[in-house]
Amino acid sequence: MNKQLLFVKRPTGVADATTWSLVDSPMPTLKEGEFLIKQHYVSLDPAMRGWMNDSKSYIEPMAIGSVMRAGAVGEIIEVNNNPNFKVGDFVSSYGGVQQYAVANGQGCYKVDPKLAPLPTYIGTLGMPGMTAYFGILEVGKIKAGDVVVVSGAAGAVGSIVGQIAKIKGCTVVGIAGGPEKCKYLLEELGFDAAIDYKNDNVRNRLKEECPKGLDVYFDNVGGEILDIALSRLKMRARIVICGAISQYNNKMAIKGPSNYLSLLVNRATMQGMVVFDWADRYGEAAAAMGTWLSEGKLKSKEAVFEGIENFPETFNRLFSGEKLGKLVLKVIED
Repeated sequence: MNKQLLFVKRPTGVADATTWSLVDSPMPTLKEGEFLIKQHYVSLDPAMRGWMNDSKSYIEPMAIGSVMRAGAVGEIIEVNNNPNFKVGDFVSSYGGVQQYAVANGQGCYKVDPKLAPLPTYIGTLGMPGMTAYFGILEVGKIKAGDVVVVSGAAGAVGSIVGQIAKIKGCTVVGIAGGPEKCKYLLEELGFDAAIDYKNDNVRNRLKEECPKGLDVYFDNVGGEILDIALSRLKMRARIVICGAISQYNNKMAIKGPSNYLSLLVNRATMQGMVVFDWADRYGEAAAAMGTWLSEGKLKSKEAVFEGIENFPETFNRLFSGEKLGKLVLKVIED
């Protein structure tokens, strides 16, 4: 049998156990050209909360009754006449929250567990890493000497953004929640400064750490912290809108920035990004980050939890902050 997590109810505010239903389904039968993936790990990302809403977005909302959409990584255990994939290949795909998934190769990427642990392929070498890479380099357009501020800096995307900025010769200030996360940014990732939004006055600390302002603000949280960052822009600053995790579970309207005229005064830009726009260049990013990982310039951290039945409480760690780095759920025994 195949354990599957079905999306059965659109949440209002925080998603809870009633949002999903765990079911045992018969193993699928393969059609010509398809293959069966035994999924080891699934990716838990803030974007998943947006996919549950029945509203226009960059991707179709999830249908009620469908398998919960998610990135995953696993091993091919059966192939029905597909020349590009064979039994024993490991692949990253959007297989969803289930133990076994069927694919035909579209949207699948082969990965090598000998080069990096499987969870890394849905973290630093997966969508979060690609988001960080193209977001800070292509949208943020960083250059050596820039002052870069990253919110959600201890998370899957933010931690990679800050490290890439350091590799490129920038001064990096991370904003995260709690002393443990700030210590991680400073002592393990090499950030120049860390601001604890739970205990510090963010506005005052940002003035202290960026006395002349900031060149790039990479935003993962939205809300009040985005507004504060807008007040500290240098001339021609760039703001990258990657996410707004502080707003995803709102039951009321999203709170937008009131300091937006700072964009006008400083001739700054604020641009949204969706990583799928760079899908044809994922190989380039994976090669660069793989090299940095092997050289010790880039560190990857995954918070791995176990059990497909534990998905609801594990998913909400994204919003409670009870994790470091990339959140991953192991859904099947090796």
